[in-house]
Amino acid sequence: MLSISIDDLLKLNNINIIDIRSEQSYNNNHINGAKNIPYEKLIINPSKYLNKQGKYYLYCQKGIISIKISRLLRSMGYNIINIIGGYEAWILKQ
Repeated sequence: MLSISIDDLLKLNNINIIDIRSEQSYNNNHINGAKNIPYEKLIINPSKYLNKQGKYYLYCQKGIISIKISRLLRSMGYNIINIIGGYEAWILKQ
Protein backbone atom coordinates (compact mmCIF):
# COMPACT_ATOMS: atom_id res chain seq x y z
CA MET A 1 0.00 0.00 0.00
CA LEU A 2 1.44 3.36 -1.02
CA SER A 3 -1.41 5.68 0.04
CA ILE A 4 -4.42 5.63 2.33
CA SER A 5 -7.62 7.69 2.43
CA ILE A 6 -8.71 9.59 5.51
CA ASP A 7 -11.74 7.26 5.80
CA ASP A 8 -9.47 4.20 5.95
CA LEU A 9 -6.99 5.95 8.23
CA LEU A 10 -9.74 6.70 10.76
CA LYS A 11 -10.44 2.96 11.05
CA LEU A 12 -6.89 2.26 12.30
CA ASN A 13 -5.58 2.34 15.88
CA ASN A 14 -2.12 2.73 17.39
CA ILE A 15 -0.40 3.99 14.25
CA ASN A 16 2.56 6.30 13.69
CA ILE A 17 1.30 9.47 12.00
CA ILE A 18 3.84 12.09 10.98
CA ASP A 19 2.91 15.67 10.12
CA ILE A 20 5.65 16.99 7.84
CA ARG A 21 4.33 20.57 7.81
CA SER A 22 6.04 23.43 9.64
CA GLU A 23 5.97 23.57 13.42
CA GLN A 24 3.71 26.63 13.19
CA SER A 25 1.16 24.80 11.00
CA TYR A 26 1.28 21.78 13.31
CA ASN A 27 0.72 23.98 16.37
CA ASN A 28 -2.30 25.61 14.71
CA ASN A 29 -3.93 22.17 14.42
CA HIS A 30 -3.08 18.65 13.31
CA ILE A 31 -4.44 15.14 12.94
CA ASN A 32 -5.01 13.57 16.36
CA GLY A 33 -1.98 11.63 17.53
CA ALA A 34 0.35 13.00 14.86
CA LYS A 35 3.98 13.79 15.60
CA ASN A 36 5.50 16.84 13.92
CA ILE A 37 8.70 16.32 11.95
CA PRO A 38 9.04 19.05 9.30
CA TYR A 39 10.02 17.46 6.00
CA GLU A 40 13.26 19.44 5.75
CA LYS A 41 14.51 17.74 8.93
CA LEU A 42 13.10 14.35 7.99
CA ILE A 43 14.80 14.06 4.61
CA ILE A 44 18.19 15.21 5.90
CA ASN A 45 18.40 12.48 8.54
CA PRO A 46 15.48 10.03 8.39
CA SER A 47 17.18 7.46 10.63
CA LYS A 48 17.06 9.99 13.48
CA TYR A 49 13.25 9.85 13.41
CA LEU A 50 12.29 6.56 11.74
CA ASN A 51 13.32 2.94 11.85
CA LYS A 52 13.04 0.58 8.93
CA GLN A 53 10.98 -1.94 10.93
CA GLY A 54 8.22 0.60 11.65
CA LYS A 55 5.26 1.70 9.55
CA TYR A 56 4.57 5.40 9.20
CA TYR A 57 1.67 7.42 7.82
CA LEU A 58 2.77 10.76 6.39
CA TYR A 59 0.83 13.91 5.61
CA CYS A 60 1.28 17.54 4.66
CA GLN A 61 -1.31 20.24 4.01
CA LYS A 62 -2.81 18.87 0.77
CA GLY A 63 -0.96 15.61 0.16
CA ILE A 64 1.29 16.96 -2.60
CA ILE A 65 4.58 17.26 -0.73
CA SER A 66 3.90 14.16 1.37
CA ILE A 67 3.53 11.93 -1.70
CA LYS A 68 6.98 13.06 -2.88
CA ILE A 69 8.56 12.61 0.55
CA SER A 70 6.85 9.21 0.91
CA ARG A 71 8.36 8.03 -2.37
CA LEU A 72 11.80 9.30 -1.38
CA LEU A 73 11.69 7.59 2.03
CA ARG A 74 10.38 4.33 0.53
CA SER A 75 13.32 4.37 -1.89
CA MET A 76 15.55 4.49 1.22
CA GLY A 77 13.88 1.39 2.65
CA TYR A 78 11.30 2.92 5.01
CA ASN A 79 7.70 1.69 5.21
CA ILE A 80 5.85 4.93 4.48
CA ILE A 81 2.19 5.37 3.56
CA ASN A 82 0.98 8.71 2.22
CA ILE A 83 -2.30 10.09 3.57
CA ILE A 84 -4.31 11.18 0.53
CA GLY A 85 -5.41 14.81 0.67
CA GLY A 86 -3.36 15.52 3.79
CA TYR A 87 -4.54 17.74 6.60
CA GLU A 88 -7.22 19.39 4.45
CA ALA A 89 -8.88 16.02 3.79
CA TRP A 90 -8.85 15.31 7.53
CA ILE A 91 -10.47 18.67 8.30
CA LEU A 92 -13.32 17.87 5.90
CA LYS A 93 -14.08 14.71 7.91
CA GLN A 94 -14.33 16.53 11.25
